[in-house]
Amino acid sequence: MNFFKSQDIARGNTRKLVILFLLAIISLVIMTNVLVMAVFGYLDAERFNSMTAAQAWQESFDWETFMMIGAGVLIVVVLGSLFKIMALSGGGARVAEMMGGELIVDGTGDNDKQKILNVVEEMAIASGTPVPPVYLLNEEGINAFAAGYSSSDAVIGITRGAIKQLSRDQLQGVIAHEFSHVFNGDMRLNIRLIGILHGILLLGLIGYFIVRGSSRSRSSKNGGGIIFLGMGLIVIGFAGTFFGNLIKAAVSRQREYLADASAVQFTRNPNGIAGALKRIGGNSTGSLIENPSGSEISHALFSQGITSYLSSAFATHPPLENRIRKIDPGWNGEFDSSEIISEAADEPQSSSQADIKRTTAVLASVAAVLDSEQITQQVGQPGQKHLDYAHHLIATLPEALNNAAHEPFGARALIYFLVLDKDRDVREKQLQLLLASADPAVYSETIKLVNNVHDLKTEYRLPLVDMALPTLRQLSQKQYLLFKNNLERLIRVDDKISLFEWSLKKIVLHHLEAVFNKKRRVKKKHIALKKTRESCSLLLSLLSHAGKQQGNSEKETFNKAANALPELALNLLAKEQLSLEALNDALDELARLKPLKKPQLLKACAICITADKKITATEAELFRAIADTLDCPMPPLII
Repeated sequence: MNFFKSQDIARGNTRKLVILFLLAIISLVIMTNVLVMAVFGYLDAERFNSMTAAQAWQESFDWETFMMIGAGVLIVVVLGSLFKIMALSGGGARVAEMMGGELIVDGTGDNDKQKILNVVEEMAIASGTPVPPVYLLNEEGINAFAAGYSSSDAVIGITRGAIKQLSRDQLQGVIAHEFSHVFNGDMRLNIRLIGILHGILLLGLIGYFIVRGSSRSRSSKNGGGIIFLGMGLIVIGFAGTFFGNLIKAAVSRQREYLADASAVQFTRNPNGIAGALKRIGGNSTGSLIENPSGSEISHALFSQGITSYLSSAFATHPPLENRIRKIDPGWNGEFDSSEIISEAADEPQSSSQADIKRTTAVLASVAAVLDSEQITQQVGQPGQKHLDYAHHLIATLPEALNNAAHEPFGARALIYFLVLDKDRDVREKQLQLLLASADPAVYSETIKLVNNVHDLKTEYRLPLVDMALPTLRQLSQKQYLLFKNNLERLIRVDDKISLFEWSLKKIVLHHLEAVFNKKRRVKKKHIALKKTRESCSLLLSLLSHAGKQQGNSEKETFNKAANALPELALNLLAKEQLSLEALNDALDELARLKPLKKPQLLKACAICITADKKITATEAELFRAIADTLDCPMPPLII
């Protein structure tokens, strides 16, 4: 499935959800009105006996009452839904905490934890997304989920049963399935579903409290009618939940097939995810989740997590057999209940000379020939070559940097280290700034990196940023604001900002602001490409001036890129008209483009960096920062 088409489908599913939600509310309004009319005497047997049903209804019906009750139902459901969505405003972490998940901070000494952390880290680097925090659920069933509003605040939840009972390849298939939900915009829809169902269930909860309160005050003159009203609301509330669950099942089933297919495409190993599904079928506890909150996120799980009397109608996932046969048409119909084979410790391997040579060859391919079409097609479409790249890149990372990325003080120090200037005088000013304003432990870790790491490969820089982001997400609000302020001051010490510094800052703040600044999460309306002429001119002009495209003048490079956007009359801007601050504003506007228009823009950007048929690591970093800001996950540029 094409990434941009998947994003457009997600938008369509959101519109479908809104329509179904409105239909459910209308049904609830009608049922509640009938209930109130019956309880308070608007409808009575004598009236229906003395006249026709139509006359009785016309005589009894009161539009003013109907509208008041309808408004009340609407307010209850909408406020209930908004309350639940606000409660989950912390993103995926809130969903994981609701499920009783334990954040895996460090896997050292625990083979199971280290295995899942390594798999998730490789998947993230291979796909060009921030590494999501991993939460462990103390459940014996084999299951997992991805939750959040975007890749910036996404988390991966995984059950203990999945880590214990699945091989590394099978775990890789499961995690690839969950990453596809991250790419395709499914997570935001999942949180909205949680909120909507909570709002609908609220009517039933109100009815429960009415019955409970009335039973304690039986002396009330109208006690019987109030109890009947409460019981009626309970029935209506659960009827609404019934329809809500049908909506949830209808919206989520087809997406599971797409996620399975994406996992196979990602790993190029159908036996991985198929093997995981066979293990679920052969496992005594299957994929069941015992946590009471499991029903709220059932649609977000890897496999069916709850059971019900109407399992076929309420099932949020297709039957296991159907999913397996889609992946493995030759399957013999037998599930896997074999004894679990313990695997060796999943620690990062020491870098042999062969590994280093292989990684160097892969890294060198960044500068190989790639055309703009190949680059654009890779967005949201990582493959086995990207997994191999990520695996060997991590294996050859300096140990000091790898350790720093996973430690709270070290992660901040790592980002500071990456922006330290090569000029000795400028670097000394930067270190003095940190000494005066940074946490002493962070400053100490920065000095350790300066003393222990020399000549860092350019290709390691952005993967290290991705690795550090989940640790940085654990900072307090106060720590984050200090970190953000120090990063900006370090970059501006020499009164200029390099393209790498801009790229690093843009990526880091783009993802962390989504976590620490809730206002940034509000989605603005999509805009048409034709309304972004000035922003496109600025972006392509900057890329044309910044790149050194041998054999092409800046004007020629710009014109080639502008041809990819024929509906816009773009003009090459002079260097004096450009600034990185203006670029930030332009990218914020371009991020609002409709999904199916973003590949056109990315192709134009790719033309700017491939005009001479080569891509430098710096150009790759800049392109990755632009794609990241547009919410387009860009895998490493390899062939």
